[in-house]
Amino acid sequence: MQERWLPEEDQARVGMYTLLARLLAAPADQVQLEELANLDLGDNPAGEVAVALSMLKLAAQQARASEVDDEYHTLFIGIGRGELVPFGSWYQTGYLMERPLSELRQDLVRFGFEREPGNPDPEDHVAFLCEVMALMVNSREIPETAQQQFFKAHMASWMPAFFRDLEGCEAACFYKAVGRLGTVFLALEKSYQDTSER
Repeated sequence: MQERWLPEEDQARVGMYTLLARLLAAPADQVQLEELANLDLGDNPAGEVAVALSMLKLAAQQARASEVDDEYHTLFIGIGRGELVPFGSWYQTGYLMERPLSELRQDLVRFGFEREPGNPDPEDHVAFLCEVMALMVNSREIPETAQQQFFKAHMASWMPAFFRDLEGCEAACFYKAVGRLGTVFLALEKSYQDTSER
């Protein structure tokens, strides 16, 4: 899939989707925490996303990789299951591997996406979908209308609720800041998508 030249706004969108994908695919390690702790946000970060990034930076400065690992497993894996289930099918139906997943798989095939071999998670995992959206925004081959349809069908319908739950989860410390970032970014993204449709 060919990358394209992106305006600054789309570069920022790709960066946010990629960051969320990285943080939700696996526990943040020490290298990632140090990168986040040293984020350059400028002198006067403005807007809700900038404030959320500032909160994430502060959370990374205070976090230890071992604690973040424990927190990730408590939240998303657990014994049997974690406190949150980061899959679209679960959020939309209360069950895994239901109709939303089969509909997602059809669209992924249409756009040429597939999960990595060896990854046991279904494709409706929040991290995988954020990664797909980053690739779509960055692609020359996928029109903006298709991106909007994909976002509306497979992300807007459940991801805001997931991020709100993560933000409010008692077991979350570092990931509370990740939840806040996801909440405000998706609200901004929905507004952007709605404006682009006009």
